[in-house]
Amino acid sequence: MAVEASAPGKAILFGEHSVVYRGPSVVLAIDKRARVIAEERSDNKIFINAEDIGFSGYFLGDRYHPRRGEAWRGRRLAAFNVAARRTMEHLGVGSGLDLIVRSEIPIAVGLGSSAAISVATVAAVGSLLGGGLSKEEICSLAYEGEKVVHGTPSGVDNNISTYGGILRYERDVGFERFEVDGSPPFVVGNTRRKRSTRRMVDIVRALRDRNTEVVDNMIDALGNISQEGLTALLEANLTRLGDLMNINHGFLAALGVSSPELDMMVHASRRAGALGAKLTGAGGGGCMIALAEDSCLKRVEDAIREVRGVPIRVKVSYEGVETRGIS
Repeated sequence: MAVEASAPGKAILFGEHSVVYRGPSVVLAIDKRARVIAEERSDNKIFINAEDIGFSGYFLGDRYHPRRGEAWRGRRLAAFNVAARRTMEHLGVGSGLDLIVRSEIPIAVGLGSSAAISVATVAAVGSLLGGGLSKEEICSLAYEGEKVVHGTPSGVDNNISTYGGILRYERDVGFERFEVDGSPPFVVGNTRRKRSTRRMVDIVRALRDRNTEVVDNMIDALGNISQEGLTALLEANLTRLGDLMNINHGFLAALGVSSPELDMMVHASRRAGALGAKLTGAGGGGCMIALAEDSCLKRVEDAIREVRGVPIRVKVSYEGVETRGIS
């Protein structure tokens, strides 16, 4: 008997960087998912087959033994090892595991790949071992894996992958989840350039240290844009939503976290008819996101390709983590 679990990735619509200081971020679960198949082993190894992202190997305790790919790849797989072991500890069960990881979510570009895999890992292992875990437990245990990757993450990624939908997050306020009928049509553009969230946060912090009043005013404006953007999204006011995305990108570029590749995809999308386009995530690489009417989606995708980006058509996913048995 094996169990498969899947969980969605995410895209940040508003609130990048400003949420570090104050104001909300607005995050979407997207209909690109990570899948994990879990099966018990007769030994104590946790073998992780992640062939579609280029590596595999096994853990004995915390020590990684590569089978495919360089040994340093174990740093990425360590998050999933921790998620699996914390789940077994939570259930009071010891077992070796075979974990097969398959993901539609590009890695290391700000679309929540590691969180989706951690959430799916916890759900698959918990179901396999008869734990009957609640979504709250899955989210909490997946957060332990996320800490391996991000140190002290906000918890946004594991929450959105667990529950799906639209999430508003604000420091010292917490999470609020929303649903709307249907989904606005979005296209994500991937630069294929990995980025460092920490480095981008440091760039904004240094700029703020040098220009506190000016940057604080920008942060306040970005917080207002996030709240107004959430309202436009919930009211399905796509014209206003697109305007706010465009304004948001201008502020993020002024803060120094865009890049030539992101800017080219943003402006190419707008020229192709997108209602709005902006970077999504930390910036410096990674992805952008464009809002377009159905009639313009292909033109926007083609425009992103023309500037050497990889377009990914996405919708909001209201299905969070899901599990099923495999005989």
